[in-house]
Amino acid sequence: MIVFRYLIREILTTMSAVTGILLLVIMGNRFIRYFSDVADGDFPASLLGSLMLFHLPSFLQLILPLAFFLGILLAYGQLYLNSEMTVLAACGVSPVRILGASCWPALLMACVVGACSLWLTPAGLTQNERTLTEQQERADFSALTPGRFQKLGDRTIYAERVEQGSSRMENVFIAEQTRNEQGQRVDVLTRGESGYQTTDPDSESRFLVLSDGTRESVRPGSRVAERLAFDTYAARLENGTAQMDVDDVELQPTWRLLGDESNKARAALQWRISLALMVPILTLIALPLSRANPRQGRFAKMMPAIILYVAYMSLLLAAQDAVGSGALSAVIGLWPVHAVFALIGAWLLYRSSRHGGTR
Repeated sequence: MIVFRYLIREILTTMSAVTGILLLVIMGNRFIRYFSDVADGDFPASLLGSLMLFHLPSFLQLILPLAFFLGILLAYGQLYLNSEMTVLAACGVSPVRILGASCWPALLMACVVGACSLWLTPAGLTQNERTLTEQQERADFSALTPGRFQKLGDRTIYAERVEQGSSRMENVFIAEQTRNEQGQRVDVLTRGESGYQTTDPDSESRFLVLSDGTRESVRPGSRVAERLAFDTYAARLENGTAQMDVDDVELQPTWRLLGDESNKARAALQWRISLALMVPILTLIALPLSRANPRQGRFAKMMPAIILYVAYMSLLLAAQDAVGSGALSAVIGLWPVHAVFALIGAWLLYRSSRHGGTR
């Protein structure tokens, strides 16, 4: 039916605009945090794009339910202000039929959110965690920021200049701590006019090669220091000890959570399902709340709607924490919260039908 296609188009258009704005805000905040890590030398700027891409599903699973909820409120609210809903009611289109038309985009959004929460988000977070862990293990000097002292592994590095796209450096200073044969701590300071990172093709070991410099070793409390001048000096780079937390339930695939009887796994599984289940329930709530008249304005019921959404999300988070800590049985879990808000939506829809709609 043409009118139903029109209603669906209005919902999806408004939802897309809201999604774009919310996604821009959240991704901008995450980008700033990652950019700060790049400035600190935690990883090179070349990884920013992939890290943001793999974080996208985790953003969408939270944004889409809210965006769809607001999309219905704003789209249908405008239709009420333009008296288009009044015309539809006069033509025999009841709120129940409008609800039926709204269920199709709601089902689509529930499937998208479910795909993100059940599959894409844990896969993306796992890939990001693996990338950052590998970067910490490699201690890649390409992440250095020129003119700053930075911590890479067990070394403090300073380079006056770093060539873009390579690990070649100029005026390099390295401070590290080692142990001598007696097990005493020794502070080692190494300086080189230039340096670069290379990998031995036979052993696949990585080396930092410095040229035209000095290496000084001194034991704290001692007045004697050893000084070595060199034309070329190669220091082997050991892999770091960073390890990915494979037991983190946020990184576990859904199929593995299904066989895990722990409280944290059950809470994580129910949370992933709840994000998709929110969409049809929020649709049930949004339809009666979108009803407005020209005197009230388009945003008259926006505040009550936002309060309901915040209460819904807060109760879900509280229930998830309770299940994860064992304070609430996993059999009860998050389902009573959904039941309560589904009843609220059904009551609002029934009340709206009696006071203004055609049955």
